[in-house]
Amino acid sequence: MQDDSTGKCTECLVIGGSGLVGSYLVDHLARRGERVVAMSRALRETAGVRWIQADLRHADAPTDLNFTTLYCTASAILLADALPRLLTPSVRRVVAFSSTSVLTKQDTEVDEEREMIRSLTRAEEAVVAACERAHIDWTILRPTLIYAEGRDTNITPLSRLIRRFGFMLLVGGAPGLRQPVHAEDLAIGAIAAAASPAARNKFYALPGAETLTYREMIGRIFDGMRRPRRLISVPPWLWRTIFGAARPLFPTANVAMGLRMIKDMTFDARPATEDFGWKARSFHPVFDQGD
Repeated sequence: MQDDSTGKCTECLVIGGSGLVGSYLVDHLARRGERVVAMSRALRETAGVRWIQADLRHADAPTDLNFTTLYCTASAILLADALPRLLTPSVRRVVAFSSTSVLTKQDTEVDEEREMIRSLTRAEEAVVAACERAHIDWTILRPTLIYAEGRDTNITPLSRLIRRFGFMLLVGGAPGLRQPVHAEDLAIGAIAAAASPAARNKFYALPGAETLTYREMIGRIFDGMRRPRRLISVPPWLWRTIFGAARPLFPTANVAMGLRMIKDMTFDARPATEDFGWKARSFHPVFDQGD
């Protein structure tokens, strides 16, 4: 990327550069010849990339960086408080990741989830407000179900449950529709959005290429593990009973996760496709034995 006024290469700041989407983003930007500054809580070394160790939760994030595009793949909730400190006169574009959960989980019965959604919604609003006060263009990307085999917290844990038990319980037959999206596709999409004038000051849902029932999505995880599909359907009331008994084995899970197998959680990719050429891969994950 060239600075229009000086002809010199400009820098991109990637917050969350060691994360699931951020690591792909850093890699793709570097391969394009961008000057990349990557920020993460853990210090890394990558050829051609300047790494900064910082935590958005603290006031130690550097404020003397000179970059034109800010990508944030870390939590928008963390970004909202730190953004005013990061918006220097050189910044022209902010591309931040949020989640379609702000739309799909508003009616959740789990108190912690309701509070998280409220916090995320407020964070989106704060990011937009900070950019508009500074007269900086922004784009907020809302992915659906993010995966990257062996690394993510959505699909990979399901593969580990299958490996452990050999089957998967599905609530009500799991007819709810899903659009899993690969983390690398999101990184590529973020770069395209940053370069697109049409994507200025807009929100976008970023779903995967396929719309699958939850049942079929789980079936493809079995396929990717080279295992026969063993799917057991249970009614919602029985799921509540089973989950209550098994809860100590899965402390990070909640009952609503299973009940949402019945609910459609899909989004229209056309605005992103039209404005910055969004294109995602189909869902055919492949898992190694250790995943």
